[in-house]
Amino acid sequence: MKTSFVPAARNRCKIKMALQGPSGSGKTYSSLLIAYGITNDWSKIGVIDTENGSAHLYSDLGNYFVHGMIPPYSPEAYIEIIKQAKEKGIECLILDSISAEWSGQGGILDIHSNIPGNSFTAWAKTTPRHNAFLQSILQTDLHIIATMRSKTDYVMTEKNGKQVPEKVGLKAVQREDVEYEFTTVMELNQRHSATISKDRTGIFRNKPEVILTPEIGAIIGAWCNKGDKPEKKRRSNRDKKY
Repeated sequence: MKTSFVPAARNRCKIKMALQGPSGSGKTYSSLLIAYGITNDWSKIGVIDTENGSAHLYSDLGNYFVHGMIPPYSPEAYIEIIKQAKEKGIECLILDSISAEWSGQGGILDIHSNIPGNSFTAWAKTTPRHNAFLQSILQTDLHIIATMRSKTDYVMTEKNGKQVPEKVGLKAVQREDVEYEFTTVMELNQRHSATISKDRTGIFRNKPEVILTPEIGAIIGAWCNKGDKPEKKRRSNRDKKY
């Protein structure tokens, strides 16, 4: 029987990353900078905007594309727009934000609440739709940057010798454990710096906090484009002297 096992190789993969943070933490702006670093071409960047046109506020950066999404924010609506982005030639798509798919008008929680019967039965109908949305993100041949709003609270921090309240993000507004689906997850604060909460690339090892810039995006893009050469790798292992 022919084996289905193949040599492990990272061949021009597409990053699937998430940025979460409270309002005003710079999720949209930071996503655009990262996207430009990855593509080096503003015309290859698309934004699905569920935030009342906020993506247009940064049009001075470059000629990227915006799809103004309106309710209902159903999983199927996102899936269709992601397909359209691929057909248009977009290379990096910013989903700003995927919180609407969960808690927005026509999103999963809204759909769930309008299904008659008990809650368990309703989840049996909505969960496959949500999972299909996540799979469309993971399987599309596009770089994806998904933003998520965070529930907020305030903590007291010292500034210029005085204690002042600072807004901080707590749990992301999305289904629990959604961060497991992404390669890299970053949490933005009001100082517009990002804490790395998950990173499977190894890029941010020993870098607990970074400022997101096009240069960071370029590093991510280089990681994605660095494909392995299994034949060379196997030959070097065979020839190695022990």
